[in-house]
Amino acid sequence: MTTSVTARRRLTRWRWLPVTVAAALALTACGSSSDGDSGGGSGAKSISFWLSASKAQAQGYYDLAKEFEAKEGVKVEIVNIPTDGYQDKLRQAAQANSLPDAASVPSLDTIWINQLQDISATANAPANKINKDLLTVKDGKTLCIPSDLTAAGLFVNKSLFDKAKVKVPTDPNQTWTWDEFLAAAKKVRTATGAKYDLVYDQSPARIRAFIYNNGGKGFQLGADNKFATPDDATVQALSKFVSLNDDAVMPKSVWTSGADPNALFKSGQVVAYFSGVWQVADFADSITSFDWASAPTPGPVHATDINLGGKVVAFNNGDKAEPAKKWVDYIFQPANYTKLAQVNGYLPVESGLTLNYPFTKKAALDAFQLYIKEIELADPISSSGQQNGTKLLLAGKSIQTDPTKDEMAKLINGQQDVKQTVDKIVSGLNQQVG
Repeated sequence: MTTSVTARRRLTRWRWLPVTVAAALALTACGSSSDGDSGGGSGAKSISFWLSASKAQAQGYYDLAKEFEAKEGVKVEIVNIPTDGYQDKLRQAAQANSLPDAASVPSLDTIWINQLQDISATANAPANKINKDLLTVKDGKTLCIPSDLTAAGLFVNKSLFDKAKVKVPTDPNQTWTWDEFLAAAKKVRTATGAKYDLVYDQSPARIRAFIYNNGGKGFQLGADNKFATPDDATVQALSKFVSLNDDAVMPKSVWTSGADPNALFKSGQVVAYFSGVWQVADFADSITSFDWASAPTPGPVHATDINLGGKVVAFNNGDKAEPAKKWVDYIFQPANYTKLAQVNGYLPVESGLTLNYPFTKKAALDAFQLYIKEIELADPISSSGQQNGTKLLLAGKSIQTDPTKDEMAKLINGQQDVKQTVDKIVSGLNQQVG
């Protein structure tokens, strides 16, 4: 299946994506060199590139690294770091003056942002057709380019639905509500003997999605760069989420003791899994014992959590700086980026591409078409988590440890009530932003 150019262009028109950063705003940790190439020479014959991704969503970088070495004579040593602890490892590397030469990072960090090179030439190259609204720009310098776009969403065990003769909606314009989905999932579980109705990623971003599509505004920054007490609909959504963790609808172990929801879903004993588009490439390769499908996100509000994928950066590391910048530029050249997006299963940040995702399963191809529609229909609040992070970064602040997971675990365990949970999340966020 070919993803149409028209569909790709729609991606550039999402009105709620983060806007280009105002050049006048200063960061407390700024101070990068004027040309972004301190240390001069291009004699380095190897550079390091850090990322954190599943095997399926890292392969495209390995492929490009081989091609880059053949063309430029520079070896790219790729280091794939587990998601948990990646941000801490980057901070520790910055403190030890041992940052990688380039990286795909989940977010920028004030502790090392002053060591980034300016990659404006790549970001603004007309041939690359990168959406300028996706860039983080400070003092006229582009600090990072997103590798891809991401969105949270629902996966179902289609084999179980078919066995129970329960239909799954396919059109996001006519999706189910959470109550309708839960009723359908329970019917499937009881008819098929499955173990759980649902598993749900243990992530603040995924909780944001649940809050938004249940009508809440979530934890939002005020004009003073402080997080405000959320609205009643958010509190109600959190209470509803907790009630689902009853070891029948959902296993408590995911949110309270770190059980792996991905593995649980792959076992074939779970009716549905709420995760995100990054799972598609993995499922296309690894799920062979049952049929799966992406399903429209439940409402009543058509919303999710929209985010940028990895943010590709180049660090100012002496004689490694120039080849690192050249590597980043190589990644985003349209022909190369097309390969990366196809192999890794990315929703692209470049427009005008014709993408032929190399999946043999129709479910994987259909999933990308569904996500395109889901994002087009999503309420503007869907990008607010990303926007809050960018706003804090511009003020020289950041959230290093989101308290949501820990506080929600306590709530699910009955160690505190929902009001205490909300208060602790708000206070935990605000302690970090001063």
